[in-house]
Amino acid sequence: MFSFMLIIYVDGACSGNPGPMGIGVVIYKGRTNVMEVSEYVGEGTNNKAEYLALIRALETADKLNEKEIHIRTDSQLIEKQISGEYRVKNAGLKPLKAKADKLMKEMKVKVEHVSREQNQRADELAKRAVSA
Repeated sequence: MFSFMLIIYVDGACSGNPGPMGIGVVIYKGRTNVMEVSEYVGEGTNNKAEYLALIRALETADKLNEKEIHIRTDSQLIEKQISGEYRVKNAGLKPLKAKADKLMKEMKVKVEHVSREQNQRADELAKRAVSA
């Protein structure tokens, strides 16, 4: 049987900044949508919500025993911090980056910046979680 890597779209939303946060995660295996997550995740900033969406995606991939993951995010900050191009200067984001790094250690992960238009479903799920 042919195996496909997971393609995961992630987004975080915040109503106000800081304010209530929500995450959206859409997981595909091949062309099949296998899971969607829309969850309120407390109070914080938009960047914190983006990291929490990434972490949820990585934790879910781990639970599904998937080791090859392609993450797509419309957060250029997340993509550049994960790749090491940008340093994490915000003290509140440092533990989230460390957690993401730890989860990625056992996986082959590519993080790609995509346009908001390409990330619409994850965006809808994140916003829905904030407004629920």
